[in-house]
Amino acid sequence: SGGMKQYQTSSVAEAVAALKLRFAVVTSVNRDDLPDGGAAHFAQTIQWIRTLNPGCGVEVLIPDFRGNDPALTSVLAARPEVLNHNVATVPHLYRRVRPDAEYAQSMALLSRAAAFRDTHCPALRTKSGIMVGLGETPEQVLELMGDWRKASVDIATLGQYLPPTSTHLPLQRYVEPAEFEMYRRKGLELGF
Repeated sequence: SGGMKQYQTSSVAEAVAALKLRFAVVTSVNRDDLPDGGAAHFAQTIQWIRTLNPGCGVEVLIPDFRGNDPALTSVLAARPEVLNHNVATVPHLYRRVRPDAEYAQSMALLSRAAAFRDTHCPALRTKSGIMVGLGETPEQVLELMGDWRKASVDIATLGQYLPPTSTHLPLQRYVEPAEFEMYRRKGLELGF
């Protein structure tokens, strides 16, 4: 309405084709305004990428869909290579960093995706990530990594948080390379 063009899920696939990508990562802003949280758009985009770009791998970085199981299932049924849902931070900081989200709901989504993988799509990989430098302790990060493994997450990412503007959460600390190396070693030990 108002002269705006309706979003076309094929547009992303056309861009992937024009760029001759072999692997595409698809994400969006949260679409809590839609009953399915945007799941249908993710599923259709995966299908269009497959149609216009046979052999192109697809990772989707999805919201929690507010716990809507059919929404998650519709995305999983489109068979992305990687289903990514970032938890963003440790449970201790969730209320401050992700006030509209629930840690348990995010972990449940990752568990359900892994269960789908185990029963329907063994090639699927589940993935999650956090930002560090928001006030978490190394012990809290390691505990979260254990939670990910309990949820059968395959791939974990940890990145340094940097506030994009002065109105965003303040940086608590820069994480030194040695600490990232410790997380890498522990992650490999845990099976990521």
